[in-house]
Amino acid sequence: MTTFEFKLELSDRFARDALAAGFLNAKAVRSLIKDAMARRAAQEVLDGAARAQVAMSKPMSMKAIQAEVSAVRRERDSKDAIGQ
Repeated sequence: MTTFEFKLELSDRFARDALAAGFLNAKAVRSLIKDAMARRAAQEVLDGAARAQVAMSKPMSMKAIQAEVSAVRRERDSKDAIGQ
């Protein structure tokens, strides 16, 4: 496991609101990052589907969709492996 330590500058009101909402602790930050990464991965799949739709006039087969999803996952995993 890797540990990161960082400093976050927030306005006083925003900091109070985030603290009251329970967002300023390690578990919440970890969850927020995980959610953001899932949204990004989903957006990459949608972007790939949009590119495929433009490239193809007929609907994609399940095999083609799975190939696209697998390609996006491989790209994401390779980026994660090199720390991007």
